Amino acid sequence: MFDFRDLFQWDRFITPTIIKTCYGLAIALICLFGISGIFSGLAAMAVSPFGGFIVLLSSIAGVVVGIIFARIAAEFILIVFRINEHLGAIRDQSGTR
Repeated sequence: MFDFRDLFQWDRFITPTIIKTCYGLAIALICLFGISGIFSGLAAMAVSPFGGFIVLLSSIAGVVVGIIFARIAAEFILIVFRINEHLGAIRDQSGTR
């Protein structure tokens, strides 16, 4: 993780650690909403079997799509920071500031 002193130093970014934590929270929220949608779909099946089945399938599809998009967003942010680190290493090798 990161140390409390990292908050006051600019040698290391703390955002990649925060992004990983936010990704975990996003996955948890997506799963909770998915479970809620599944239960709603099952409850709706008592009223309208076809409508409830559609809600059930859309909830499952929403969970899958949500997890994929959350991962893509987290990886995009991490890639931007990795590019910054690599550019800094290239700058340090060339000796220019």
